[in-house]
Amino acid sequence: MSDEVSILVRSLGAVFFLFVLTRVLGKKQISQLTFFEYITGIALGELVGIMSTDLERVFYHGLISLAVWGFVPLAVEFISLRSKTVRNVLEGQGTVFIRNGNILEKNLKKERYSTDELLEQLRKKGVFQAADVEFAVLEPSGELTVLPTKENLPLTAKMLGIPMLSEQEPQTVMMDGAILKDTLKPRGLTEAWLKDEMDKRKIREEDVYLAQVDAKNRLYFDMKGVQIHRPEPEKPDLQNQMLTHLTQSAILMERYLADAEDSPMANSMSELRDRARQVISQLQPAAVNSTKESR
Repeated sequence: MSDEVSILVRSLGAVFFLFVLTRVLGKKQISQLTFFEYITGIALGELVGIMSTDLERVFYHGLISLAVWGFVPLAVEFISLRSKTVRNVLEGQGTVFIRNGNILEKNLKKERYSTDELLEQLRKKGVFQAADVEFAVLEPSGELTVLPTKENLPLTAKMLGIPMLSEQEPQTVMMDGAILKDTLKPRGLTEAWLKDEMDKRKIREEDVYLAQVDAKNRLYFDMKGVQIHRPEPEKPDLQNQMLTHLTQSAILMERYLADAEDSPMANSMSELRDRARQVISQLQPAAVNSTKESR
């Protein structure tokens, strides 16, 4: 066997063995690496390179070395799952950079993190002032986790006291002109229903590149080429919109009364707040029912 063919065979064998080893180690090995996993990845890459090109070395010796380097991180991960001490040693712990809007300079120096780097990471999170951060920690993976102060948190339906129904992810029901029957069944849909909807739109199966159905069983078609069939936009839910605005107004009036109890407007504002609460209590059941009906 010539050297070229030998290198080809050894390289293919090493790649296959490395692929199997990576599958055994799991997805974590290719996402967020710990220090130990980072070292393991470098060693495995170096071993595969040597196995592929060093013809003077016995090939199966390299396979044994790969197996050892694969078994050790697997065993270490198994132990670390059951021991926090081992996890702290191998993966490290998070380091707090900001607490209550105050930057902890000692922790920045400990992690050799400059102020410019911290501000850059904050900007990536959509935060431009350190004073707007309640808590920020550098995770063992190297990612900066940021918790904004309460007044800077995005407004949610829970904060407004608006009941919401659970959402479902869109399902792909057609791909490359083929109907995916397995994704229709969980939604209680049938192939006949899908074909009927396609007939209404005068769409042929072979012309469909991708088709998806949302939680309300509305279909989206991406045709081969540039043509797109989007679902018709929903009519605005005025009840939910009124409920949202009234709830926001009630919250603002509550804050005003808390900060200005002796204000001449306090009595009028209190009456207005109570009336807003009454309307909110009447709108909430209707808003939930309208949401259910639309589903």
